[in-house]
Amino acid sequence: MTSENSSKPAFAVPTEEFDWDNTGKGNDVYKPEERERLEALYNTDLNTIHDHSLITGTIIGFTAKEAIINIGYKSDGLIPITELRYNPDFKVGDQIEVFVEATEDKAGQLVLSHKRARALKSWDRVNEALQNDQIINGFVKARTKGGLIVDVFGIEAFLPGSQIDIKPIRDFDVFVGKTMEFKVVKINNEFKNVVVSHKVLIEEELESQKMEIMSKLEKGQVLEATVKNITSYGVFMDLGGVDGLLHITDIAWGRVNHPEEVLQLDQKLNVVILDFDEEKKRIALGLKQLTPQPWDSLDPNLKAGDKIKGKVVVIADYGAFIEIIPGVEGLVHVTEMSWSHHLRSPQDFLKVGDETEAVILNIDREERKISLGIKQLKPDPWADILQKYPIGSKHKGKVRNFSHFGIFIELEEGIDGLLHISDLSWTKKFKHPSEFAKTGDEIDVVVLEVDTENRKLSLGHKQLQENPWDTYETIFTANAVLEGVVGKITDKGASILFPQYGIEGFAPYRHLMKEGNIMAKPDEKLPFKVIEFSKETQKIMLSHTRTYEDLVFEKKQAEKSSKEKEAESTRQSLKKIKDNIEKTTLGDLDALSNLKSDLEKSKSSKEQGQS
Repeated sequence: MTSENSSKPAFAVPTEEFDWDNTGKGNDVYKPEERERLEALYNTDLNTIHDHSLITGTIIGFTAKEAIINIGYKSDGLIPITELRYNPDFKVGDQIEVFVEATEDKAGQLVLSHKRARALKSWDRVNEALQNDQIINGFVKARTKGGLIVDVFGIEAFLPGSQIDIKPIRDFDVFVGKTMEFKVVKINNEFKNVVVSHKVLIEEELESQKMEIMSKLEKGQVLEATVKNITSYGVFMDLGGVDGLLHITDIAWGRVNHPEEVLQLDQKLNVVILDFDEEKKRIALGLKQLTPQPWDSLDPNLKAGDKIKGKVVVIADYGAFIEIIPGVEGLVHVTEMSWSHHLRSPQDFLKVGDETEAVILNIDREERKISLGIKQLKPDPWADILQKYPIGSKHKGKVRNFSHFGIFIELEEGIDGLLHISDLSWTKKFKHPSEFAKTGDEIDVVVLEVDTENRKLSLGHKQLQENPWDTYETIFTANAVLEGVVGKITDKGASILFPQYGIEGFAPYRHLMKEGNIMAKPDEKLPFKVIEFSKETQKIMLSHTRTYEDLVFEKKQAEKSSKEKEAESTRQSLKKIKDNIEKTTLGDLDALSNLKSDLEKSKSSKEQGQS
């Protein structure tokens, strides 16, 4: 019995005093009524916190990596200190917005996030900052292509490189890790993009400085300025917070090709205010105005017709500028460089740096302009044109250029004449004058007309020979038939060549038809009848068809004439017989018989004569 009882396990007997509610809770020995009292106290003194809610908390302390936040809950929360680096001025006692990730995690810890709280309200705050033109703080997180990434209210905004400062920034890295002030300049809500600018804050500050400086400016005021930037058209000068433009034309009285020839960066010099616009914030400056005007020292006795010497300083497409004295220039227009009508480039006559002589054509001291000429140093070739080139005189000229109506011939420099296309040849026709000669050829010409007022010469070439049309007029008479060669045939007709005379005529298409209704062929020799000749227009109209059609017509006309003559003879004979019958009586039968016999003999003799 004993052995059997000892082999059975011993079971614990439950007691009525064991508190099952405290199982697993350490030293928790609160009685139910005590627990209810404490829970009521918590609910009275502490906030009701829910997961995923947004509330305001207070910083009550810092650790090396975290900030301790009190939100009025039964426990405090922690947030990474990295979420606060956008504002290094945060301190104990400051209130910040936090997002409740969980009232209790697995370890019973309150989990908070300042980053998510900022993100939830960030877009409202960013839009508000843009609408109200507010200045906001941002933390420069990193460099990116073309600019910097800035943390603004927990949002990554883009700071373009051009919006960092008013001066060009070469090294963006120096700004990484800094907290700076910005303004929101652009928001794209669709793509969640924000663009900020630090430059606008600097510009606003400078703008206020400019307003103060502009209010003190006066025309004619002389100020010290510093060369800030040099361009091809002028120099920007720093007047102590506001910029002014010194235009290239106001640097010196003389010609300046580029401001770099005269001024250097950071150079300080006195300038005078020429004009300014307060609204547009533009200031025009002058430097040459601080020195005497060179025109005041120009010889007051200079006048049109006087000769001067100067230096070529600029060559343009339309002429050259010659410096007479420093700061005073005159223009030699390209048309005043040569008497020739063939305009050439000014570089063909002058080069920059040349010392040259010129004649004053016009001087305007009020407008400060001088017109000069070089060709006037030589005699005008048109002065004695009628003596050198009288009408009918023969000369040699050089082909200069062509137009569709003729050739321009240069007889000497400054003397050109027009050889009209109609005066090239008596007999040959040209579609364009270039078929007759080429540029540079020398041609014999005769002067046909001289227009001294308009400086024009009319020249001729064919007039050097007798007019063959005087001879042609005696050969190609109306209805004359001559042998010609058929040239090229078109739908209008063909040219007919007469090699023996060195001339050609024209036959209309319908006048090329041969007997048997056969069309003439090119190079075929045929007789042609002249149907029209004009010495004035130098035209000859011909017809081959007429050569045989007119023979047929003449034959028909001859036959018609012969029949008409025979009929007239018969009519006369019948009339004579009738007259004789009226005179014959019935008793004159013998006479009537004889008359009839005579009539038959007469008719018989005529038939024999015709046969």
